[in-house]
Amino acid sequence: MGRSRHLVVAVAVGTLLAGCAAGSEATTGPPAASAGPLGGGSSPDPVGLIGNWAVTAADGGAGVLRLAPSDQGDLLWFDRCGVSTGTWRAGADGLFVAELSGLSPSGRPGCPSDPRGGPAWLPRATAFRLDGKTPILLDDQGRQVARLAPGAKPDPGPHLLPALAEPPVVTPEVRRALAPAAALPAGLTPPGRAALLGRWVPAGPQRGGPDPAYVELRDDGGWRGSDGCNGQGGRWVAGAEGALLATAGPSTLIGCANVPVALWLSGASRAGLDGDVLVLVDAGGGETGRLRRDG
Repeated sequence: MGRSRHLVVAVAVGTLLAGCAAGSEATTGPPAASAGPLGGGSSPDPVGLIGNWAVTAADGGAGVLRLAPSDQGDLLWFDRCGVSTGTWRAGADGLFVAELSGLSPSGRPGCPSDPRGGPAWLPRATAFRLDGKTPILLDDQGRQVARLAPGAKPDPGPHLLPALAEPPVVTPEVRRALAPAAALPAGLTPPGRAALLGRWVPAGPQRGGPDPAYVELRDDGGWRGSDGCNGQGGRWVAGAEGALLATAGPSTLIGCANVPVALWLSGASRAGLDGDVLVLVDAGGGETGRLRRDG
């Protein structure tokens, strides 16, 4: 969902120390055929992901995951090691992507001091399906990586705003924001995932600041780039019919004649090729930016 607003949440969290809530028992069974672009069936509603969830991960991990609109905290992960902040996006085609970028550590032995040391299952989650009202997060092969049980009650602790531990509110604006994206505009060809990999630069004459602006989409699901003077990065996932979702983590704020490639990418819901130019398109069908291969 939101992209940069989770920086505000990180400030609100401050030096929070928090415990974790108990998860539910794992549900076993055959892996899902897949969600959205990976398989058939009715379209999953990403609104069903919003809530406070007790997580039982396939790798045995447990904690509380709070998925909210960007103005209600975005993504918060509570476990014995503290509270991590991040961002997430999901689509009506079943795609899901999330990342952690901030951590208020508990200081307990064996706990990471870097948010990238958070739950190993989260970067593997690239899709979702709904089992009734219970979300299931899946990897790119349709295998279950985590089951989200409703009713979790994270402890806000003394430093977290109490509202950021309450169940998020689904408003009409949230439903509109998570409605199915418009189809790829006519004249654009949906690329396969392999065609998206590599380094891209703005298709126009923009350069950025002292360094060239660029985006590099990596095969491990991460991306990195620069607006010309600020390093940027996040995670991305692609699906059928040009579907593309990406998150953008925190960035420095050095002023320059920057090219907002991170906003282009994290604001996109689809991508299509216009010849050799990659066109990024938002949920309403409007262009967010154009990129061409570097070199």
